[in-house]
Amino acid sequence: MILFLLSYLAGALTIVSPCILPVLPFVFARADRPFVRNGFPLLVGMAVTFAGVATLAALGGGWAVRANEVGRWIALAVMAVLGLSLLVPSVGDRLMRPFVAAGSWLTDRAERQSGDEGDVRTSLLLGVATGLLWAPCAGPILGLILTGAALQGAGVGSTVLLLAYAAGAATSLALALLTGGRVFRAMKGALGAGEWLRRGLGALVLAGVVAIGLGLDTGLLTRISAAGTGRIEQALLTSVGQGAPANRAPDDVSDLPVEGIMPPLRGATTWLNSPPLTTEQLRGKVVVVDFWTYSCINCLRSIPYVKAWAEKYRDQGLVVIGVHTPEFAFEKSEDNVRQNIERLGVTYPVAMDNDFAIWRAFRNNYWPAHYFIDAQGRIRHHHFGEGDYAGSERVIQQLLREAGAQVADGTVRVEAQGAAAPADFARVASPETYVGYGRAENFRSAGGFARDAEKDYAARPLSLNDWSLAGRWRVTEEHADLRAAGGRVVFRFRARDLHLVMGPGASGQTPRFRVRIDGQAPGRDAGMDIDAQGLGRIDGERLYQLVRQTGEVRERTFEIEFLDPGARVFAFTFG
Repeated sequence: MILFLLSYLAGALTIVSPCILPVLPFVFARADRPFVRNGFPLLVGMAVTFAGVATLAALGGGWAVRANEVGRWIALAVMAVLGLSLLVPSVGDRLMRPFVAAGSWLTDRAERQSGDEGDVRTSLLLGVATGLLWAPCAGPILGLILTGAALQGAGVGSTVLLLAYAAGAATSLALALLTGGRVFRAMKGALGAGEWLRRGLGALVLAGVVAIGLGLDTGLLTRISAAGTGRIEQALLTSVGQGAPANRAPDDVSDLPVEGIMPPLRGATTWLNSPPLTTEQLRGKVVVVDFWTYSCINCLRSIPYVKAWAEKYRDQGLVVIGVHTPEFAFEKSEDNVRQNIERLGVTYPVAMDNDFAIWRAFRNNYWPAHYFIDAQGRIRHHHFGEGDYAGSERVIQQLLREAGAQVADGTVRVEAQGAAAPADFARVASPETYVGYGRAENFRSAGGFARDAEKDYAARPLSLNDWSLAGRWRVTEEHADLRAAGGRVVFRFRARDLHLVMGPGASGQTPRFRVRIDGQAPGRDAGMDIDAQGLGRIDGERLYQLVRQTGEVRERTFEIEFLDPGARVFAFTFG
């Protein structure tokens, strides 16, 4: 329910987002007609079409995107004809003739056959065409919905959330349309300017067609941040997240509920530190299943506790299973995972879940996520994210006692170092930020991304949580590749720790880099992967801790300069 409400509110916020501007002329073109027969069906068609196309994109991937692009061009043609018929009726008449058999009912009937009151079917069809053109700002909440659909597989749940998002946008547009309709009618009654209004709307529709055709709706306008909708959505997510605990263990763990039966562990691409395990083999054991991935900072901070539990309770009948489910493509490499579990000191069984089979079987949505299973194979507790380690350990103790083990009270003491050290959440004001254009936000280099093509970027002045590139880069959906030495990434942040997920562009490369904070060498604020002068080297595809502030945490400018080509940059995280 919380995510449903968030989706609706995020959709409503699109009315103040510049990237919806190209759609507005199509909506307001019918503002002077009765809302129930014109505006309402148009908005319904627009919302349903958007939700349908977004669901297909989540379900089908690339082919659906291509189908959507075809639909956009068809819709652009329809809207261009509509705009011309509004602007110059005589030209519209001539243009309509070739389309009478195939599509004139989308435009000619909309303006000539529906009369002064309008026509519900025509408005609905125009809404469908507008929905194909709608490219709203994909803020954090829409990204969360689409990411969940991609991981879990698109279904009824994701479609309902997308409909909620679209309904929120339609609601705010409806309010604007109702208000705008009254204004239009007043102007026509007072000034007799109906024909000029008609032509003006036609010009606006054509301008919207041009803007969308040039990609301004998904390029320039999505980078304009005057309304700050991305920040508003991030604040919504943060505030709701603070009010929705990650399922802390109850004070009394003697009567834990049964949440379900442990699903099978089928579908792993390989097993490390162990032969494949089955639920039948695990019957009689207490099991902790830990979903993680090795470049996830939240996972890295929880692993010391998981390791300590595995060691402390092994002889009492506890089995810990790490399910390594990748976020980035490089985390699917068996060699990479082997190297990192050795580096992290993980000795318990790890199932590589590259196809998200076990993830989907548990209906999981989070890194890290811990599921606690009793000796009868029943899930008795779960915890998402970091924290409540003592509560989780009390659950383990209770399940072991239920299985007949003798377990003493008391919990493990962990003193983690480096990136695994606990975060200072009270002073973190910067969110996880992706560098690839697929999920990037707050990118400020002039001209935006040249997707999948090389480009010379220039750094710009930044506000908090803005970032930019400088030098020659090729930005892909998932990461940015440096093509020439001297390239930089600059980020304006506020947090104690700054981490960057990086890797070499090709096997065998070890690009050098230099970090500066506010233009100076980091000194005592250097992270574990650089020296006091800010110098470091990329030795593999992983998370690098580059800043660990020792004094006051304040807003600062981070800059990393790559002294060699061949660096690959994925995402920033903070702690």
